[in-house]
Amino acid sequence: MTPYFILSLFLHHLAFLLAGPLCRNLTHAATGGGRWTLLKPNIGITAMHMQLLPNDRVVIFDRTDFGPSNISLPNHKCRLDPHDIVLKSDCTAHSIEYDVVSNSLRPLTVLTDVWCSSGSLSPDGRLIQTGGFNDGDRAVRVFKPCNGFDCDWQEIKYGLNAERWYATNHILPDGRQIIVGGRRQFNYEFYPKTGSTNRAYSLPILVETNEPKIENNLYPFVFLNVDGNLFIFANNRAVLFDYSKGIVVKTYPNMPDGNPRSYPSTGSAVLLPLKNLQGRAIQAEVLVCGGAPKGSYTSARMGQFVGALKTCGGSK
Repeated sequence: MTPYFILSLFLHHLAFLLAGPLCRNLTHAATGGGRWTLLKPNIGITAMHMQLLPNDRVVIFDRTDFGPSNISLPNHKCRLDPHDIVLKSDCTAHSIEYDVVSNSLRPLTVLTDVWCSSGSLSPDGRLIQTGGFNDGDRAVRVFKPCNGFDCDWQEIKYGLNAERWYATNHILPDGRQIIVGGRRQFNYEFYPKTGSTNRAYSLPILVETNEPKIENNLYPFVFLNVDGNLFIFANNRAVLFDYSKGIVVKTYPNMPDGNPRSYPSTGSAVLLPLKNLQGRAIQAEVLVCGGAPKGSYTSARMGQFVGALKTCGGSK
């Protein structure tokens, strides 16, 4: 185990916006080669979530409680939701399937609010999306890709044991997903359910890293380690967790500066490429970058904004 190290970041940021009234065929050549092309004048919704599917189509979806979108549901369908805080009856789509090859799209039907939900692809190519806001906080949504036009979201409104808003999903070797945390949820659960896993299980690191009124442990960073355990990072610390036994097998040093890195401080994390060194065991390395200084969230709510962190931390 190697302690966290601090690096300076010098990054260039590039944003690419798909939604909005954009001009067709507008291109821009990059100095290092390559070219951006705006493929559609308007895809109708904002891409809060996107997922590339095995058939090279992209599912895009957005929250349902922010008003109507710019694309209608097919066949005069409407979403009737008495619990929605904005639209009780909504005949616009909040999800689309985009076909990259043909540069075409079709509207899909999302019935519950996917705002800050989480998900992952299953081994058979299905997108499993869980949780969200309001009436979507316990929902499980399944999209099974097809080559025709008949596939759409299938929803299980109470498919989760706990309300999951800002949780993290990770695929496991046996094909299940583990769903970790969420707002005021200091636990985890599995999907699909079996008789032996049909409940939520306590996860102490989420209790230990919770800050009242700030909750800097949302959307925790989760990676499957080479030994089968899970690396879980929340706020400013990490553990190696044996999810099959429900025990912590290793506690890593805290970030030296003590600053939060997970949502709402909103840093990012990546599992670096694995190195197979002859005669030595393969080790996994995780790099956590960015975040916000302590107190930033409270300051922002008072209209005082501070710069993001320019540092990274790594562990193996």
